[in-house]
Amino acid sequence: MPEKVVPGPVQDSACIREAVCIHTKKIFDSCRDKDCIEDLRFYPTQSSQCAIDRAISVKAGRAELLYVYIDVEPVGFNRGFFTVDVRYFYRVTADAFVGAARPVEISGLCVFDKRVILFGSEGNAKVFTSQTSLESLGEQELRCTNLPTAVVEAVDPIILGMKLVDVCECRPCDCELTEIPPCICSCFGSDLSFGSEGKRVYVTLGQFSLIRLERETQLLIPAYDYCMPEKECTCGGCEDDPCEIFRQVKFPVDEFFPPNSLHSGGCGCNIPEPGCCK
Repeated sequence: MPEKVVPGPVQDSACIREAVCIHTKKIFDSCRDKDCIEDLRFYPTQSSQCAIDRAISVKAGRAELLYVYIDVEPVGFNRGFFTVDVRYFYRVTADAFVGAARPVEISGLCVFDKRVILFGSEGNAKVFTSQTSLESLGEQELRCTNLPTAVVEAVDPIILGMKLVDVCECRPCDCELTEIPPCICSCFGSDLSFGSEGKRVYVTLGQFSLIRLERETQLLIPAYDYCMPEKECTCGGCEDDPCEIFRQVKFPVDEFFPPNSLHSGGCGCNIPEPGCCK
């Protein structure tokens, strides 16, 4: 009698019970990118613009990725390939130094556009599901029922640089944003300033991202058994002894003593040592 198979690495001696057909999304093509985005226009809030106009310098804070808009279109000259247009929306914060006073925190919007070409295979069959409401469909959704699905995975970017410039020093190729989704504007708590007067701030960001094209398909895979959870649910009610729960919490050594490196030892030691944990 073979041992019960659990999720994880499978031994060669494991017994496959049956072959099952599942409906899932198959990745046809993917890419990874490390973008250094230089001199992105910073669109501050109106209160931040007042501080920028009086500032003599700015100090970078942090950047947060708010949303990624994705659009997929077929490549006319190469069947099976698609262009993936991606627009990143960032909320950037910084400190503006006005004279000898303490710095003033400023915040604003940055937008970055990029395009990649990936293979998404061909799908002539149009896919419809019972979960789609006819009233919620638009013309674009009706025409694009056989396009692959583009997925973008990204982390918050790193601010590599930030500079303050006068209007006369601004780049002539700067393009004013004409339309921002209301949900993005609502993340700033006040109206954004898109005017061309006053000083401007430019930001350089480092962005890591993964982009892939998927299609829904049916795959035949081996099945070992139904996946039944082995761990029992712990009760978090008032009947638990709080002191007993606290006794099970490990002492946070690293909070009191700075670690010698960023990674712990290979055996899980709290303090890295040359050998294995004893």
